[in-house]
Amino acid sequence: MAAPTHDIADVERRMRASLDALKREFSGLRTGRASANLLEPVQVMVYGARMPLNQVATVSVPEPRMISVQVWDRSNVMAVDKAIREANLGLNPIMDGQVLRLPIPALTADRRQELVKLAHKYAEQARIAVRNVRRDAMDVLKKLEKDGKMSEDDHRGNSEKVQELTDRLVKEVDATLVTKEAEIQKV
Repeated sequence: MAAPTHDIADVERRMRASLDALKREFSGLRTGRASANLLEPVQVMVYGARMPLNQVATVSVPEPRMISVQVWDRSNVMAVDKAIREANLGLNPIMDGQVLRLPIPALTADRRQELVKLAHKYAEQARIAVRNVRRDAMDVLKKLEKDGKMSEDDHRGNSEKVQELTDRLVKEVDATLVTKEAEIQKV
């Protein structure tokens, strides 16, 4: 096993990956408006493999409350329809030849509350992921100091940098959550 090294840029990259994952999760949360991002998590079983929807069809938003999915291969229309229904997005495709139309129903107050709870759950997972990266970085710093490869002062200074980075990214997670929550609650 290679000797542990401390790289603050790598720590930040790993923390940012958690924030990016949160933003991807949020893009799939419905807010009452049509968005092509809503279908990003949909995986279609075609040609004997699972493929992202955007590799078998064109997704567009012709109206504020409608998503259109133009399937390229006629033989895949049923598979795409099934994948969208099974994705639990609350969407019911309407088939029109090789085009699937997805009307976006208005959100009820109960559904908005469910989405807000889900958003909070995703944000907490992101905070935990950021803290796990922090813990790993702190463990590396302790090991470097214990092995005599880093002075106590360097350890303290690097620990403070890691903590500042953690605090900054947790604040970004919280800000992203506040924005998404406002978007969900908007009528």
